[in-house]
Parts: sequence; C-alpha cells; structure tokens
Amino acid sequence: MGIKVGVVMDDLSAINMKKDSSFAMMLAAQKLGWEIHTIYQKDLFTENEKPRAYSRITRVDDNPEHWFDFATEHDIDLSDLDVILMRKDPPFDIEYIASTYILELAEQNGSLIVNKPASLRDNNEKMFITQFPDCCTPFMVSRDKKRLRDFVTRRHQAEQQDVILKPLDGMGGTSIYRVNPQDPNLSVILETVTENESRTVMAQQFIPEITEGDKRILLIDGKAAPYALARIPATGETRGNLAAGGTGVGMELSERDIWICQQVGPVLKQKGILFAGIDIIGDYLTEINITSPTCIRELDQIYALDIAGDLMQCIKQYLP
Repeated sequence: MGIKVGVVMDDLSAINMKKDSSFAMMLAAQKLGWEIHTIYQKDLFTENEKPRAYSRITRVDDNPEHWFDFATEHDIDLSDLDVILMRKDPPFDIEYIASTYILELAEQNGSLIVNKPASLRDNNEKMFITQFPDCCTPFMVSRDKKRLRDFVTRRHQAEQQDVILKPLDGMGGTSIYRVNPQDPNLSVILETVTENESRTVMAQQFIPEITEGDKRILLIDGKAAPYALARIPATGETRGNLAAGGTGVGMELSERDIWICQQVGPVLKQKGILFAGIDIIGDYLTEINITSPTCIRELDQIYALDIAGDLMQCIKQYLP
C-alpha cells in the first residue's frame, strides 16, 4: 500500500499557490504517488484515546486557475497516516498547542510528525536563538520596561546602534519596532509591545546589513540548502519579510552562513525538526523558524532546485 501523508495547514483555497511552501510539499508528495490528506486545525480531535481528524483526500495541480480538488472527505484515524506535516501558520496559541497534543498521540501510535510536536512546543522561534549566543548579535528577553529601556540605552552607547523590539509570538514582520534612546515614542512603544509588561518580548541590537537582505536558509534534517533567499526591505522599511513588502533575491551562502548552519543543524536533527528555516542578517542569526517555514518555491524557481522533493526523500528514510 502507498504512503499516506496528512497536511495540517491553513485553508487550501486561500493560499498563494505560486509561493506557498506547503503546496510545494503536496506537489512533491503527489509526484511520488503518495495519498494526500488535507486537514485543517479545526478538524483535529480525539475520540477517547484515539487521535482523529476530518480529512479530504486531495489532488493538486500546479495551475493558478485551479490548483486542487477534493475527492472523498471523511473522518480518519490519524494513526493510519504514515506521515503528518504540521504546516499550520502561527499564532502559536493554546489552539496550536492543543493540536500538537493530538498529533503527539498519532506519533505515539507510529505516525511520523514533521516537525516533532514536542519540539514545536519547546522551541519558540524567537527564543530558540538563545541556544546559540555565538551566532547572535546582543539580545535581551524580558517584559520589564525599565530593563528593556536600559538595554536600548546600553546598545546605543556601546555600538551607536538602534534596537529591534519584537513579540515572541509574531510572524511575517508584525509588531516589530526599531528604537533608540532618543526616540520620543520609546515609552509608548515599550508599553505597546509588552502590553504594559504582560507580554515578554525580544530585544536585539539592530543589524545595519538588513539593507542587503534578511537571508532565509532552509535546512532539511539539519543540512542546509545550497542557497539563501535574501529578503530585501522595501524603501523606508526595516523589515525584510516578504509579507511586509520585501523582495526576494537569491544568494549563495557565505562562509559565516555555513558556519551558523553547522552550529544549528545538529541541534535541529537531535530535536526531530526535519524542516526548518533560519534567518540571518549580515553575520548574525536572528530567528529559527520551525512551525511553517517558507521560501521553497522562490528558491526552486531561481536555482532550479527541488527542495520539497528533497524533503520527501528525507521523510522516506524515516518511515518503516
């Protein structure tokens, strides 16, 4: 019997299929003859001890006019799936955590979950970089406004650099602030980003090389793809995120990029994180994305790669 793959994702009808990495994975799985089950987060449930879901067996087509069809739709036992790709975009909230609990039940019954549910819960995409301080620019994680203000002041005095403030649960460049001690709005920004000290945030020394791009490097089972997608900020912007108007440009990995990947990759592999996207600005690691990393289709198009196909081949090696 062929391999059955479940894809837990956002609404398939609403994606930008030309850029969507989950869709690239579905195309790659279909090319191998795998049976694809599209599952939305609300479809996950348990009945007694059994992890289950409402599933749509799916046929995909690389056609922007009509990119998918659903065949049969019915409840399934998640344990009947050989592999499940957890590709639901953040927010990383209690609903996301509940989904990982259900997926973990399927994992205990023999399904391969990409990425490992416990690792998704344990490794916040912003906080994860704190395990690699030699790869990072100076940073602080806190919700104390005075402590954060002092950090902003110290970094300005030491390096004459601004500081980036961002919430731990953000994505796509949302709620990111660039500040310095002279900013007349610093107090209100600290109040806003910390929600009056009720939300922990990350402060990172600003990296001027952002003008050259925020590099996304994709890693499969701890090994980096040979090229990065440098996301160049729009004019007047600090954020390079494509969702914030950045432009993607292909780029070869530098020696420093390769070194950072060599530090991070073995830890990803150890944690069962088969697919990740790390972000590097200049010479510094800024984030490690493990929930639903993107940029497969852009890199494939620029360099004639098959990153999703490589991921499927990796997954096959982990299946019994």
